[in-house]
Parts: sequence; C-alpha cells; structure tokens
Amino acid sequence: MAGSGGELPPICILAGGLGTRLGAISAKVPKALVEVAGRPFVFHQLELLAANGARRVVICVGHLGELIQSSVGTARYGLEIAYSCDAPGLEGTLGAIRRALPLLGERFLYLYGDTYLRVDYREANAAWVRSGAPALMCVLHNAGRWGASNAAFDGRLVTAYDKEHPSADMDYIDYGLGGLSAEAIKLAPGARDLASLHHRLAADSALCGYEATERFYEIGTPEALAETGEFLVALGHPGAKEGAPWR
Repeated sequence: MAGSGGELPPICILAGGLGTRLGAISAKVPKALVEVAGRPFVFHQLELLAANGARRVVICVGHLGELIQSSVGTARYGLEIAYSCDAPGLEGTLGAIRRALPLLGERFLYLYGDTYLRVDYREANAAWVRSGAPALMCVLHNAGRWGASNAAFDGRLVTAYDKEHPSADMDYIDYGLGGLSAEAIKLAPGARDLASLHHRLAADSALCGYEATERFYEIGTPEALAETGEFLVALGHPGAKEGAPWR
C-alpha cells in the first residue's frame, strides 16, 4: 500500500511560483522549464523521483503553467503525472496544496519546483510511517552554511521551526522535502503557507524529522542556477545509480 514505507505515496511538486529572483531568465519561461545541464530542470527532478521509487506525481502550476503541461505531458520516466492549477490570485504554498488535495489523497510527499534533493526518499517516507506523526520535514544540519538555520531537531521530531524569526539554538534547515496528511492540514485552517503550518506542527510535537546528509541544490537565483548546472553536468547522468538511490 502506498505510504507503507516501501512504495512512495503521491508526490506533489510546487511549481507555481513567479521566479522573480531569476529576473529575465524566467520572464517567458517558468522556473520548471529553465534549461539546466541541457534540459528543462523539471526533467531532472522527475527522473530523480522515478529512480527513487515514485509512481505518481502531481505538479501544482501557476505562472506559465500551460507551458509546463505541454512540455512534460502526463507520463514521463515511468511516472503518471497530473496537474493542479493555482487560482488567479496567489494562494500561497499551502493554498496550492489544498487545491490539489483531490489528486493527492490522504497522504503525500511534497517538494518545491526549484530544488534537486539527493535523499533516500523511501527511507524518509518509512521514517514518517514509523513515527505515526501527521507530517514530515526533512532537515539538514546547516549551521548557517546555506541560508539561516530555521529548525531544531532532536533526532526524532522537529521540535521548533520558524522561518521568519529563527532562534539562536536552531542549527538545522528545512531541506525542502516533506510529507503531509489531510489531518495535518486541518490543524492550521487559516494558514496560507507551509511555513505557518510547520511552525504549528513543530510546537505541537506533531512534525516527524528525517535528517538528510547530502546538501540540496536549487535554481532560485542566477547564482544557484549556475551552481546547480555545474553539479548536474559533473554528475553526468542524473538519476539513480545502482546502490545509490539518491543520485
């Protein structure tokens, strides 16, 4: 059964952002389709997810979303791909997820459309299942290396999370891969963004943590885009290699 820890539940990719930090690069092309290492970035993401056992992906689209749908289609790398279109007004990340719930079901993983995350997705999901918690956050021991640390992690739970006002004792950062149940979403009915929900869940000891060990790559800024491109070129063939499910 999906969600048992072996087979992955559906995965939501949040790809509806405007990509304003990329400037002219994303003026006519959504971030998901920005070329990185010779092909649209979303293709790298989808190949990596398929290599890690994903079977169904739901892409939340907004800005220039029709271009993503026409370029990616409904099947790629053995994945079944569906789309959820954001409302005309900005609903925030949690609003986009709420809109996609009919396609996602009771339990799903999610990641952002500008991140490349080398983590064991099956083990992260299995840890979440074992925890019995309504939500999951993958974290990375950061100590200020990649932006401000925003989470405290005790080896089992994310015990505190604050993206806007992190405290000095937070030395982990939200890695960008998480999991939500419909139950978890109901705990913050007025929240628009995932950050608000995570803050509430952590305070209620309801946020399972899973520690990633490989740094994340992303394409949110021109500098990050160049760095990620260099990494993927050096990697040669993005996706899994035998014995290394996160590559």
